[in-house]
Amino acid sequence: MSYVDGFVAAVPTANKEAYRRHAQAAAAVFKEYGALEVVECWGDDVPEGKLTSFPMAVQRRDDETVVFSWILWSNRAARDAGMKKAMADPRLQPDVNPVPFDGKRLIYGGFEVMVNV
Repeated sequence: MSYVDGFVAAVPTANKEAYRRHAQAAAAVFKEYGALEVVECWGDDVPEGKLTSFPMAVQRRDDETVVFSWILWSNRAARDAGMKKAMADPRLQPDVNPVPFDGKRLIYGGFEVMVNV
């Protein structure tokens, strides 16, 4: 069964182009290590919630935009092996490809795909 790593972050709106460059470079590394697909989405209709919401979850500030991303892998084993290699790859190290947002507010997790229509 397919496996997905999902991510939600608050990115300074002024860093949109820097984020795009960061994501593009990272996507190439993930694909090299087995990812089937890497998708990065810049929020443009992400409402504030009353109890929960994407903006609340990442503590989005007024000058930030919510980003929603995922990486599709063929299965959990491929993800574990690919992610381990990607995280050790020099191209993803902070001094080479710095993250243009506050990583402490990044939400992420791995998910087994249940339905894919």
